[in-house]
Amino acid sequence: MSDPKDAVRLRHMLDHAREAVSLVAGKERGDLDADRVLQLALVRLIEIVGEAARQVSAETQSQHPQIPWPQVISTRNRLVHGYDFVDYDILWETLTDDLPALIAQLEQIIQ
Repeated sequence: MSDPKDAVRLRHMLDHAREAVSLVAGKERGDLDADRVLQLALVRLIEIVGEAARQVSAETQSQHPQIPWPQVISTRNRLVHGYDFVDYDILWETLTDDLPALIAQLEQIIQ
């Protein structure tokens, strides 16, 4: 990593992704609909993951093509700019399908 700030940004991605996944551990999709505080927390955590990804240098991004950078960043953009409508089915899929894989990839990079 040529930019020393990239290590911090990758750590932020990992920490916030882990926190999001831990918040849904043991929960079902319907729990998300029933808990407004959970909705807000998860949206914010995923926004942070995407914002940190957006700030990772292009050089570091190119060194780690296994990370789906455009998708992570665009998810953040959709949440921030489409704040008036969040598709909680897609959010749940991101939390349960995509984030665990992203966490594993980030753990490999950071180690």
